[in-house]
Amino acid sequence: MSWGLSHLFLTVFLFNFSHAMVIPAITDVSMAALCPGKDECSFAIYLTGVQQAIIGMGSLVMMPLIGNLSDQYGRKLLLTLPMMFAIFPTVILAYSTEEGFFYAYFVLKTVTSMMCEGTIIFLALAYVADNVSEQRRTSAFAILSGISSCSFVSGNLLTRFLPSIASVFQISATTAMASVVYMRIFLPESNMTAAVIAGSSEKDTANESLLGKGNINNRLPKRTVLSFHDSFSLLKSSWTFSQAAILAFFNMLGELGLISALLYYLKAEFHFDKDQFADLMIIHGIAGIVSQMILMPMLTRVMKEEQLLAIGLAFNCIHISLIAVAWSSWVVYLASTLQILSVFAGPSLRSIVSKQVGPAEQGKAQGCITGLCSFAGIISPLIFSPLTALFLSDHAPFQFPGFSLMCAAFTVMIAFIQSIMIRAPMSSSKTEECEPVAEP
Repeated sequence: MSWGLSHLFLTVFLFNFSHAMVIPAITDVSMAALCPGKDECSFAIYLTGVQQAIIGMGSLVMMPLIGNLSDQYGRKLLLTLPMMFAIFPTVILAYSTEEGFFYAYFVLKTVTSMMCEGTIIFLALAYVADNVSEQRRTSAFAILSGISSCSFVSGNLLTRFLPSIASVFQISATTAMASVVYMRIFLPESNMTAAVIAGSSEKDTANESLLGKGNINNRLPKRTVLSFHDSFSLLKSSWTFSQAAILAFFNMLGELGLISALLYYLKAEFHFDKDQFADLMIIHGIAGIVSQMILMPMLTRVMKEEQLLAIGLAFNCIHISLIAVAWSSWVVYLASTLQILSVFAGPSLRSIVSKQVGPAEQGKAQGCITGLCSFAGIISPLIFSPLTALFLSDHAPFQFPGFSLMCAAFTVMIAFIQSIMIRAPMSSSKTEECEPVAEP
């Protein structure tokens, strides 16, 4: 492992650690500010849905643009701004969690997340793709996801034992600042030039044999600013890329449905608080660490990415469905252990996408997929926020508090069906290896 990747992994760990600390506490802060003394609050659910939709609209435009700019000007520069902006909302709640400060946090969080939501992880994926060969890329993406899971567990574990909610936001803000400083001092710029030269050499060797086989890098115009036309060109230039994009949309639609409903559902049905939310997320994180740091690097040697992707989506569907029909809190904890297999989906999908483009367009491709996931962020609250609020209220048409979660599981099932149909073509390097050597 290069020093650059080591510094990247530590940067991602620190940043995600600060973000993970906030997740178990923010539901209690929101409920206290919007519906004090209650365990069910439709206003909070709708407000969170509106925030998610606004963030999705902004991210839909910003993610492809940031990805393309990172191809032009480097990953480190484009990592700096979103990491800095993400600090400010947490600083507000570190100062006070009273109602007025919560609304200030809410507005600033919405604005900054248009640029920050998802940016760090997809730029980190592009950085890894710049510095890791295609043969090792799935394992490297899995390790990056495992690092994120480690930070998730560590952040939630610390939140679990902190004495007050105020201290959660204070430590979170401090750690986020430290991650930016560390990144600016120690993280070297991505080795993009070498990747482009290597990729150009491979294309020259393969020559005409790669044309017409979904090699997007040969057919896209070079532009400084990525337009929607360029995003559509990416989607149309490779059937595998199009399949991955459809799959990513439906999977993210289900994931966001789970995220938007889960904490409010658990609070209303099982009276979860900050500590129990943290316990649940620690289980999620530990399962992710075992899966991505141990199981997935081993399985990539004997299984294809498409197979790992299908396994991950199948178990994610089962995981969400079990939570939706949970009759006791222990069922929720049991369902969370299925994360050990469901987290296969993310790294496998991103690896398939990475191998459909050339080395000079990793940021563009990852940004395009992230932007499409942001479009799911626009649609998701329009579907799941009303469903969650309705079925947690006293006016539900029938008794099924987890109905919105079951709908989320159904959308993940659609992604699973799509994953079965993916047949990723061989990358350029593999095509070159398989070509017969011409007789002299």
